[in-house]
Order: sequence, then C-alpha cells, then structure tokens
Amino acid sequence: MGNGGEIQAARGALSPSGQRLTVEFREPPAQFAGCFTSLYHLTLDLPEDAGLVTDYLQPEWANIRFFCGSAPDGAIGASQISGAPFVATGPSSLPCRFTLGPVRMWGVGFLPLGWARFFDADASRCTNLICDGAAHPVFAHFAGLTKVLCDPQASLDDQYGALVAGMAAAMRPNRDEPRIARVHAALVSGDQATVAELAAACAMSIRTLERICTRYFGFAPKLLMRRQRFMRSLTTFMLHRGTRWTEAMDADYHDQAQFTREFREFMTMNPTEYAALDHPILTSFMEARAKVWGSPAQTLDPPSTPLAR
Repeated sequence: MGNGGEIQAARGALSPSGQRLTVEFREPPAQFAGCFTSLYHLTLDLPEDAGLVTDYLQPEWANIRFFCGSAPDGAIGASQISGAPFVATGPSSLPCRFTLGPVRMWGVGFLPLGWARFFDADASRCTNLICDGAAHPVFAHFAGLTKVLCDPQASLDDQYGALVAGMAAAMRPNRDEPRIARVHAALVSGDQATVAELAAACAMSIRTLERICTRYFGFAPKLLMRRQRFMRSLTTFMLHRGTRWTEAMDADYHDQAQFTREFREFMTMNPTEYAALDHPILTSFMEARAKVWGSPAQTLDPPSTPLAR
C-alpha cells in the first residue's frame, strides 16, 4: 500500500431496535507501518424516536476520536468527559462506558510504536484517562484536525487526506523502536508466563523491560501480560455468541475463580453481569474488525496489522 487508504467496509445489519452501524477501515500509508491499531470511520444511525445507546469498550491502547453529530458522554474509572467533539483516551486497564446518539466518527488507535512516534509524554501519565483532547497537553497537538474531521460537509476522502497529512506532520522517529517492537510481539504471542521469561524473549533486562513498558505501553509488564490473557478470553466470548465463559476462558487461567477475579478487575463487574448487558455497538464493531482487519480488538493486534484480504 504505497499510498495507503485502501478501504474495507463492514455494514452492520439493522438491529431489532432499528439502529445500524457502518464501519470503514482504511489502511494507512506504508510510512506509518506499526503505528496504528486502525484508522476507521464509523457511522451510527438511529431511528428518529430512539434514545441514546450505551455500551462498554474493553481495555485498549490509546485512541483519539472525532465526533460529527452527537458528542459522547464517557467514563473510564473516575475520569469522565461530556460533549467534546475531540475525545482522547490513554492506554486502559478498565472499561470505557459511553453513551452516544446518531453520529459520524473518525477513530485512530495508537499502538505502542505509535505512542513513541506521536507523543512526548510517558504513556503511564495517561493510563485510564478519557479527556477533551483539545484541552489536554498530551493530545492537544491533534486538535487542529477537529475542523475538517467534524465538518458534516466534508467528504470522507477529504477527511482521510487531512488525517494522514496531520499524522505525517506530527510523526517523529524514536530510538527505542526495535525494543518496542520486540516487547509488543512477545506480549501478543502470549508464549511467556513470567516477567523474567518476557524479558529474556525480548533480549533485555527486567529493568529495561519495565522502562519500555511504562514509557510506551503505559503499564508494568506483569499487568500487560494479564491484560493480554484477559482480552483473549473476552474476545472469544464476544465473537462466539452463545459461548459459555468456561469455554472462552484462556488456558493460562488456573481456574474459573481466578478468571472471575481478573474479570472484575479489568471490567469492574463479574462475567455474568457483563453477559447480561446489551452491547449495541461493541459486538457489531468487533465482528466487523475481525472480518476486515484480522483481529477483533486493539490489544490483540501484532506490531503491524495489514488489512485482511
């Protein structure tokens, strides 16, 4: 993809309540390889008499999102936002609860390499944060994109062009890039059971591993490994409707009690409570992402994820 921008679209079926979700994933130009989980445009259509929809995003890497139409109410732990057209989130180990009406939205997810190239601050400063991106010093350099990405008269191609140009202007190389890639690949593989094994697989000391993880991934290595294990289980459950938690549970869990404890830590509710909730946006989005992008969730993306062919 020398010029990038190849479009893969997934149009969600009309739900019983009359809502429709449409997602377009665009492959970035080659110069951004390994920087983004995805660049995507989402459209949520609701019937005129419908209320707002509420859902929960799972733990993720950092994101910036630009809303044209209704701006969301959102919360991650004690961090909250309401009414901002440019919403930024840091790497998270908690769910993001959001409420949204009819909207067109551009989203950019940053892999750890992307954090290294686009942000000057330690990722650990922004963990479990949701904020008005225009008002936060770590994210404010992207505020200029709001004008075109939130313009209802602008075409998607024009908006995508502005997004790519803005990213190109903001990107800077980072000397830790090879180390970031090694840590990221090892985390996604799930082959290591301890921090010492992870450090050995990445050919670095535990102290260096901890520095890299805190600076660019946001969390300590042990928590990152636990988050990967949890997300493997959660996405299996979400993508295989009717699956029981015991069937979705990752093999690295000792027993169901351990899984339930971790579920409560990462999602602030138990598995039964989560399964009983409606997921009007997340389930459709994850299914579309898995089909088009090749992976259902950001945290499961390897260091470089091309569009599924």
